[in-house]
Amino acid sequence: MTVGAIIDLGSTSSRLIIGSATEISVRQAIMTKMGSDLDPSMGLSAETLGRLRSALETFATEIKGHGVDSVRVIATAAARDLADPGPLRAVVNETCGVELEIVSGDEEGRLGFLGVSQSIDTDGPIAVVDIGGRSTEVIVGSAGDGVLGSLSMDLGAARITDEFFELDPPGPEALSAALSVVGLHLDDLAREVPLASTVLESGTVVGVGGTITTAAAVELGMIEYDREVINGFELSKEAAEDVFRTLATEVAADRAFNPGLQADRVDIIVGGMCMLIGLMRQFDVESLRVSEHDMLDGALSELVAS
Repeated sequence: MTVGAIIDLGSTSSRLIIGSATEISVRQAIMTKMGSDLDPSMGLSAETLGRLRSALETFATEIKGHGVDSVRVIATAAARDLADPGPLRAVVNETCGVELEIVSGDEEGRLGFLGVSQSIDTDGPIAVVDIGGRSTEVIVGSAGDGVLGSLSMDLGAARITDEFFELDPPGPEALSAALSVVGLHLDDLAREVPLASTVLESGTVVGVGGTITTAAAVELGMIEYDREVINGFELSKEAAEDVFRTLATEVAADRAFNPGLQADRVDIIVGGMCMLIGLMRQFDVESLRVSEHDMLDGALSELVAS
């Protein structure tokens, strides 16, 4: 039986999954914040490359201990933004011995939809909302038909934070500006993927990514994170609005005390919540199902089947 490993170098965290077609043996995440305060023209700082190298070395050690047959290292929006991803490619090759794959927004969405659709029990239409650090993907389709439409938007938790929030907490004008730009991107979604509006309003909506799982954990007051409780949790619009109001009006030092909010997300969670709240308001999403299955699962399933 083929055992595969996928490493995802995301804008906020770097993650590892190891498993076969029938069993997941390892899930691990390390906050590396590749997409925070990123200047694409200047490239990644030595500090950021150091965090990534440390995480990749940890993952490489884990992979060696699990008899892995094949490894794939992928990167998403933060890497797509880089004018010169050469230093990042070099770190990946030196630590893991494989070539880095920088996937497009459409491919990121396709893999995310695959991971979700394999884990959800419904034959009806599905809309997957994946809020990342520097991009957000919305993908619509069904388990039987696959992806029927998708859009990757250059807006996520870290990008919104960097572009709009200078004060702590962000003032009403900054929040309003952020939500306005979110609305413009969602107008693009409605225009370019007409099916998205229908499915978001009346189909099964599934949310993935750190912003959404964190919102669920905060709503639950989860002192110790439990992915089994989070997976499948129904996050209502009312609850999301309540979490948003609480987090957006607290200074970081107070925000950090909310149970369920990881320390490394304190500075970007309000930006991510702007994306989530904007989408739920604009498309009248009354609730969404939180999923711990995402792009990693989709990429792993393809790797072990190939």
